[in-house]
Amino acid sequence: MSDCMSFFMGGRWVDPSGTGRLPIVNPATDTVVGQVALADASDVDRAVTKAASAFPAFARTSVAERRALLERIVAVYQTRMPELAAAMTTEMGAPHGFALSLQAAVGLGHLAQAVAELKTWQPLMIQGTTAIVREPVGVCALITPWNWPMNQICAKVAAALAAGCTMVLKPSELAPLSATLFARIMEEAGVPAGVFNLIHGSGEEAGAALCAHPLVDMVSFTGSQRGGVAAAIAAAPTVKRVTQELGGKSANIVLDDADLDAVIPGAVQACFLNSGQSCNAPTRLLVPAVWHDRAAALAAATAEAIIVGDPLSDGTSLGPLANERQFNRVQALIRQGVAEGARLMAGGPGRPAGLDRGCYARPTIFADVRPDMTIAREEIFGPVLSIIPYGDEEDAIRIANDTIYGLSAHVHSVSIDRARAVAGRLRTGNVHINGAWPDIAAPFGGYKQSGNGREWGLHGILDYTEMKSVFGYQSS
Repeated sequence: MSDCMSFFMGGRWVDPSGTGRLPIVNPATDTVVGQVALADASDVDRAVTKAASAFPAFARTSVAERRALLERIVAVYQTRMPELAAAMTTEMGAPHGFALSLQAAVGLGHLAQAVAELKTWQPLMIQGTTAIVREPVGVCALITPWNWPMNQICAKVAAALAAGCTMVLKPSELAPLSATLFARIMEEAGVPAGVFNLIHGSGEEAGAALCAHPLVDMVSFTGSQRGGVAAAIAAAPTVKRVTQELGGKSANIVLDDADLDAVIPGAVQACFLNSGQSCNAPTRLLVPAVWHDRAAALAAATAEAIIVGDPLSDGTSLGPLANERQFNRVQALIRQGVAEGARLMAGGPGRPAGLDRGCYARPTIFADVRPDMTIAREEIFGPVLSIIPYGDEEDAIRIANDTIYGLSAHVHSVSIDRARAVAGRLRTGNVHINGAWPDIAAPFGGYKQSGNGREWGLHGILDYTEMKSVFGYQSS
């Protein structure tokens, strides 16, 4: 059993004031593996007060001092990566190899990238006789989800530390094990007391109290659209900065000169990465209508070859969904896809054969999907791919942009110039050309209802700063 019954505040582990408790459930086995304490408003106030008290001194640290701190965190994090991976396998079902090579590794990448950025970043620049200074925004509330625990935690924490901010982290109460271990990494690395604080709790209580707290200067939220709206509403009366990354319904456009045999298997794998639980998953596969049936057959063959099972088994490529609520949502949307007339090519409702417990979903391919179908419009967050035929390039761009979201997109073409031209017309914060992987040095974030603000690299650090103009700083 693993318990997350203490919070980290002011450099110490403390008991919660709140009496709420939530079981920690392993989604691969449906078994309770521990419990997590849930913060109430008084816990939130204690944590924010510690962060506010630590801010003046930490804000005055030099870039070199903050870089040295991040280097210590990187060194400790590296030694704890196997433990972090094991925690994520337990709490959200990530296959153990994937949990180590990607889930834990991407967190390390964000920390190391922040170190690299601080080697060249200059917070002060001269424009004529004026100094333009980047200063830390203040106390930050960091609210993170369960699907990529270390990715989101490290991206936010690394940027906030690099900028000179103090913070209170509230991870998802459904994935508390890795976050608690991360707090111990921060403690071991010698982060000054009060600079980093951890509480656990629900979004409805702890998250809302954090967003509304008058001593919080910025909220960085990653999660559902509903949660992001609630965070912004709670923060509005105190006019604090709110950045949001809220998900997407990303299109993967296969242009009519692409190599279908090469592209389709990769498109399926990209959609199903992390059991489809990625905000930027390319869940809408747009193919020329004349290629539709061939593309659907290739996608179905790829899906049927995927091994779903125990995340501790070396042969597993797809683990369970992270929790029962998400499993039930995915099942309902698969059934709705069938009811609305999409053609089921692989998978479907229910668990894969031989798995009678756990939150396992069948890798599912739908063909003949219309852009107005629910499965083409709602973020499913599971291993479900919708194949949508299009007429010509203009039609493909229209369909891709016909969504409330705008986080990511993919374009495949043998012509880089053609792919670049299409990428330039897509209303998304990120575009992948010919299967390119994300670049953690580049800004990550979305258009429209996928959110606002940017994370990763220098642009992520800048989002945690205010700009001050000092007139007459330089003699003319």
